[in-house]
Formats: sequence, structure tokens, C-alpha cells
Amino acid sequence: MSEIVILTESAASQIKQMMKESGEENAYFRIGVYGGGCSGLSYAMGFDHEKREKDHESVQHGVRILVDDESALVLKGTVIDYKEAAMGGGFTINNPNAIASCGCGSSFRTATNAGKPEEC
Repeated sequence: MSEIVILTESAASQIKQMMKESGEENAYFRIGVYGGGCSGLSYAMGFDHEKREKDHESVQHGVRILVDDESALVLKGTVIDYKEAAMGGGFTINNPNAIASCGCGSSFRTATNAGKPEEC
């Protein structure tokens, strides 16, 4: 089975560092989507200790990843990277399913899911 979400080595390294700094080395890295944001859907990323029945699990570069069943539909093929810049670093999300996104880059919509747009 192909991965729903692909982590680059750089993103995985940053996630592992964040897990270590927050004492979450045994946690999963969960990525999902929820309704909201200016374009209708927003990304959610965080640490979780519980795998649910309808979660998809994978391991990439030593990071255990969970994606819930509903989010998997709009995240298929998404690449998460981490880039350093002069003003600090940050995660970038390249979702091939997104047909529109807001200026901040954290909200999007797909051809089949408009989400729940909110005021910016």
C-alpha cells in the first residue's frame, strides 16, 4: 500500500527533535484535516498516544504516523517537508488534492470537499 502522507527526511528529523524536546518520543505523529479556515479545510498536526480503529498507520524515517480515515481521502499523496530559512524554519505541506488555498497556506479545499470556510 502506498503512503497517504509522505514525510521528507528533513520533516522527520524535525518531528523527532520536537518529540524529544516535549518528552513525546513514544507518541505517534498524527496529521489530519478539519473543517475551517478561510478556504474551508485546515491541517492539524500533533502528537497522539492512541491509535483508533479507522486510523491508517505508517512508519517513515523512524516516525510513526497516523491519519484518520476521513482525512486520508483529502491527504492522499501529500508531502510534508521542513525547510530552514534566514528567519527560522517551518513545515511545508504540498497537497496535490488542493485546488485552492489561502494566503497563509494552512487552509485549502479540494474538488470534492469544500469544508467549512470561515472569515480570515
